[in-house]
Amino acid sequence: MTAEEVANDGNSIPMEGEDITPKKDGGVLKLVKKEGTGTELPMTGDKVFVHYVGTLLDGTQFDSSRDRGEKFSFELGKGQVIKAWDIGVATMRVGEICQLFCKPMYAYGAAGSPPKIPPNATLVFQVELFEFHGEDITEDEDGGIIRRIVTKGEGYTKPNEGASVEVHVEGNYEGCVFDDRDLKFDVGDGDSLDLPPGVEKALQAMEQGEEALFTIKPKYGFGNAGHAKFNIPPGATLQYKIKLTAFEKAKESWEMNTSEKLEQSVIIKEKGTQYFKDGKYKQAAVQYKRIVSWLEHESSLQGEEEEKAKALRLAAHLNLSMCYLKLQEPNPALENCDKALELDANNEKALFRRGEALFVMKEFDRAKDDFQHVIQLYPANKAAKSQVLLCQKHIKEQHEKDKRLYANMFQKFAERDAKKEVEQATKETDSAMDIEENAKKEAVQAKKGTDSAMEVEENGAQEQTAA
Repeated sequence: MTAEEVANDGNSIPMEGEDITPKKDGGVLKLVKKEGTGTELPMTGDKVFVHYVGTLLDGTQFDSSRDRGEKFSFELGKGQVIKAWDIGVATMRVGEICQLFCKPMYAYGAAGSPPKIPPNATLVFQVELFEFHGEDITEDEDGGIIRRIVTKGEGYTKPNEGASVEVHVEGNYEGCVFDDRDLKFDVGDGDSLDLPPGVEKALQAMEQGEEALFTIKPKYGFGNAGHAKFNIPPGATLQYKIKLTAFEKAKESWEMNTSEKLEQSVIIKEKGTQYFKDGKYKQAAVQYKRIVSWLEHESSLQGEEEEKAKALRLAAHLNLSMCYLKLQEPNPALENCDKALELDANNEKALFRRGEALFVMKEFDRAKDDFQHVIQLYPANKAAKSQVLLCQKHIKEQHEKDKRLYANMFQKFAERDAKKEVEQATKETDSAMDIEENAKKEAVQAKKGTDSAMEVEENGAQEQTAA
């Protein structure tokens, strides 16, 4: 514990607390005002939610999240706040309230932050930690892969698709370790080593030397199939501790010249084909997509190189369409068939596979057109003839179904109209009866009036006789 009194304009706030700086230079002192709960502390990269009140040493308040009525959040250890906060909040537990005394070198330094914070100001923050959670590293931010950094890595580069990596992985399911290995492989080949897709995605977010904990949801884990070898059931959420020891990035497209792109595309195509033969369609698709990314915008090619690039792109799109058909994903299959047909308008495989994709999408008329086009160009294609018959069968069934549907609809409409007519007729009958009843009442009333008049006349006559 350290303590000192710092006076400013006659007022003073006692600086006291524990020195929590890594260098023990007294730059950040922490005084716990209220103990937190649990034993877990936030880790680098965690998103933390706090309330705070900031004052100068003379007690002048310069900022307050409480006054704004909204908690403040930031990613710990990423330099999004002053150094004192990254150091101090990392020592807090949920529910804890503490006071942080921050020397200028850990706050706003010699410049200050005009107009509220003067140069070389020591600041006092009262901070309350409400919650924290790991970083979502998925592209869609769907919570499928959550990272919590144990040891921060070095540098700013990260492995890319195809990078050579050296890692230690430890897989855990419900408290039991099912995988514990040192591995060296290329990113994209993880499936052959029984690694789930989420581990390779995690590696592409890591820096060299980083060690992190990852929670991987089934979508990025072993999915609905589970993993028999590791006794992982379907739909399991996994925990992995990964340390990225070293890596060498694969060359990006812009780093390769034309010859290198063509050479690498041939190698990658063979790699993808092997994955496809092994039934690893997702991994195969990754390889074929790399070829497309390297060559689709290459505009400087001429002659033999141009023809070779075109052939590689065509093969990549055709193989991608087949991969997606195998994966029961007709939309990207259709897209790749269209791309292939842009390169070769009468390509037999592209037309046939586009027909297959449309068939899966239940667009039987368009599918039939593609299959018939195949037959016109390639009369010996028996599979296309079979598909045409199948399309015709489904089209007929759909027509029959529509016919029944419309017949039922028309029947319902007819019944509804008939019901309305009956209701209208009933209303008209009721109206006529009301008119008749009213007429009767009027007749009775008229008769009463007549009788009354006759009585008056008779009484008048009697009065004249009496007179």
